[in-house]
Amino acid sequence: MLKTQVLIIGAGASGLMCARTAAQQGRHVTILDHAKKAGEKIRISGGGRCNFTNRTVTADHFICDNPHFCKSALAQFTPDDFIHLVEQHGIAYHEREHQQLFCDYSAKDIVNMLVNECLEARVNLCLNHIIQTIEKDGQHGLFNIRTNQGTFQTESLVIATGGLSIPKMGATPFGFKVAQQFGITVRETRAGLVPFTLTGKEKTYFQPLSGIAIPVVVSCRGKSFQEAMLFTHRGLSGPAMLQISSYWQYGDTLSVDLLPDMEISTFLTQQKQQHPKIQLQTTLYKILPKRLCHVLMQTILANKTLSQLNPSQLDHIEQQLHHWQIKPSGTEGYRTAEVTLGGIDTQAISSKTMQAKKHQGLFFIGEVLDVTGHLGGFNFQWAWSSGYCAGLHA
Repeated sequence: MLKTQVLIIGAGASGLMCARTAAQQGRHVTILDHAKKAGEKIRISGGGRCNFTNRTVTADHFICDNPHFCKSALAQFTPDDFIHLVEQHGIAYHEREHQQLFCDYSAKDIVNMLVNECLEARVNLCLNHIIQTIEKDGQHGLFNIRTNQGTFQTESLVIATGGLSIPKMGATPFGFKVAQQFGITVRETRAGLVPFTLTGKEKTYFQPLSGIAIPVVVSCRGKSFQEAMLFTHRGLSGPAMLQISSYWQYGDTLSVDLLPDMEISTFLTQQKQQHPKIQLQTTLYKILPKRLCHVLMQTILANKTLSQLNPSQLDHIEQQLHHWQIKPSGTEGYRTAEVTLGGIDTQAISSKTMQAKKHQGLFFIGEVLDVTGHLGGFNFQWAWSSGYCAGLHA
């Protein structure tokens, strides 16, 4: 039996940060993971460049049943703290729109940074370890973890196994099962930051538009996002759709402003005065992709000249272009989802330490908790911040 002071299950973003932090406090730390390599979801993130944080992170960027839960951790380890670590390791990075930060070269730079930090702090990194059982010794308060390669005993156990998104990368409900084993509530889970699917006539109409991306404002359930929307051969994707997917629920209709930076009625009135004999479709070519115009003409707009448009028709066009209503049939699910909504109930977890309130020595961090960030580096920042807090106290 290998004895350790802190045992972390999960060698992903939060787990590596937790291990590095705990080891730097002088604790003897072991990480277990069933994968062959550490940080695999980091490696594939951000198109291989890893959107590792955002310069502006607040509680408003997160979805949680307890909206105040994430505040303490985010204050204890801020985006500036992680940026400083990145700069210490000489990793080149750049800022994109909405203050998102990406590696210049490769997400592997972040993985290597975290693994090296762990190794320098003498963390015992054990890969290819499949957890078989977890038991707590009631007499001594120690956790016994049996794996396919041996048994471990630890004072503090940290669950950093993530959610259900991207099962091909090894995602499992393991962390939720551990919580349930200890009587901790798990809130209903579903895929978040995920593309929408269309079926029936909507799919038939819009499938030919696959590959077209336009800036939009999409709204649902009182939330709105202004980002790009991408038509795919299965439905709708792009940052705008990924963002709103975390708020959308089955049966909801999305309202999409296809021209967020202009007033279509004003534009058409001006064009009507200047070019009354030009067809509406030709005029729309100036402001929307041609293929999209063709589909819109078939589905929601009459093929008329500008001079033939009366005020009520102009109002109809304005409604369709500024308030396009589309009802997705569903989402692509965990297969392509970037995050898992829901998870371990934060009411059972200390917001300052990430320790289970009723179980001394048991911690939960990262995506396994009911904390889900918006697109843009927020989920990684939650991983760094929650991992850091647990590492200080485990």
